[in-house]
Amino acid sequence: MAGMRFNSPNPGSRSFSFARPSCVLIASLSLLALASVFFFSSSSSSSCIETPSHSHSSSTVPLLRNPNPNPNSPTPDYSFVASLEKFLASRSSKASPSTDTVAGVGNEAAARKLDGAIWRRDMHALLSDPPDSWSGLPTVRVFVYEMPAKFTYDLLWLFQNTYKDTTNLTSNGSPVHRLIEQHSIDYWLWADLVAPRSERLLKNVIRVHQQEEADLFYIPFFTTISFFLLEKQHCKALYRDALKWVMDQPAWQRSEGRDHVLPVHHPWSFKSVRRFMKKAIWILPDMDSTGNWYKPGQVWLEKDLILPYVPNVDLCDEHCLRETQSKRSTLLFFRGRLKRNAGGKVRSKLVEVLRDTAGVIVEEGSAGISGKEAAQYGMRRSIFCLSPAGDTPSSARLFDAIVSGCIPVIVSDELELPFEGLLDYRKIALFASSMDAVQPGWLVKFLKDIDSMQVKEMQEDLAKHSRHFLYSHPAQPLGPEDFAWRMIAGKLMNIKQQVRRSQRMVKGSRSLCTCDCSSPSNVSSPRRI
Repeated sequence: MAGMRFNSPNPGSRSFSFARPSCVLIASLSLLALASVFFFSSSSSSSCIETPSHSHSSSTVPLLRNPNPNPNSPTPDYSFVASLEKFLASRSSKASPSTDTVAGVGNEAAARKLDGAIWRRDMHALLSDPPDSWSGLPTVRVFVYEMPAKFTYDLLWLFQNTYKDTTNLTSNGSPVHRLIEQHSIDYWLWADLVAPRSERLLKNVIRVHQQEEADLFYIPFFTTISFFLLEKQHCKALYRDALKWVMDQPAWQRSEGRDHVLPVHHPWSFKSVRRFMKKAIWILPDMDSTGNWYKPGQVWLEKDLILPYVPNVDLCDEHCLRETQSKRSTLLFFRGRLKRNAGGKVRSKLVEVLRDTAGVIVEEGSAGISGKEAAQYGMRRSIFCLSPAGDTPSSARLFDAIVSGCIPVIVSDELELPFEGLLDYRKIALFASSMDAVQPGWLVKFLKDIDSMQVKEMQEDLAKHSRHFLYSHPAQPLGPEDFAWRMIAGKLMNIKQQVRRSQRMVKGSRSLCTCDCSSPSNVSSPRRI
């Protein structure tokens, strides 16, 4: 009300009596006003997205400033089917933004030109005074290839037009379209990258439209959809076409793909040609040390990225957790395929030792809505959920358990987990060696000996961490898409080192054994880039 009095149009009013204070009071009020202006202007520039205090994701880069999140952003979709339907409807009516992608006409001169532009950008950032802020902060600039529709939209439409009618099953009885949803990481990452800036919420990754501005190059080829929904020969031909298209790009020729991101989240996808792209950053479900899915020298933690499966059950949020807390009477629960190949043979052994054990439910899974409901019901009424290895060291059961508030019990000796470095899985999961777990009575005793206070703390941590495993569109801060780019940001300097090192290697050079091993006899002549 004081402000109204000072602005009164009537100089004879009582409010005017405040217009003759002492000089000291005027000075004090002036300083107070300046301090208020500074405070509110600083507050208004801060992000409206809550992030941890240790996060640097709100930083910007000198070339392109990351847009502020739109406070009116739509409610996120967590369903692949629902999100895809909206995405295709919106994209069909919008022209794709222009980029400088070269369509299948790779040449050495273009690669040299691009390399020079990138070098000048990096030198400018390094030598600027003061140094550009991006150089030490995890903001990733990604160039998204505009690939022909047969590699992208045609495959998405193929899924959209067939998932309701198909009854196709894999050889082990898993529904094909459910597997595609489970491994739909390529869709969630791409949909976020190509969304309009005004709708994007992530700050630690920005899309650029000029290749010389990019740190990384994203390959938007839907390898899982093509593997499951195309005839075998058609699929292999498409893989070869995609391989040629990407390898023709100057950016690929410049780095031999070391700064390219390739989603191959299903271990069967892109298998016939991926050996030619083994230097790219692969998006994987795990490392698979058995050699059945990834050959030695193709995958390693320093190069590649592990992302979680898309959960097959609905999130049990805080309200759900409170409601189900008193109903969790089952000690240990598992519902899924009881017999698996390769690294998953431990499942059948666990079935033998856990069969007919009080407080333990281990049952064969089933496809469809009824199978999902049964798994979801069992997990929400259990304290611990068994997560053994599948055909590969990873299993979708782990992420189903996390979003269900059921403490995972991981029995997979070779498992590598997503986002380690950001997350401490000891807070939300228990680990048991296969050797111990298959001993009669050992696993049940191990679980019963866990203190009730530890159980409560782990359940509370599960509620806090479940958001990190829920893919959505728009992608949410601290969701798996966000964490994916945070992890990749940590690899950038090593990627740059490997690119420059490979460019100067000459025949006969002493080859130090790094993740990118090659014998000196196989080192080619230096490439003139």
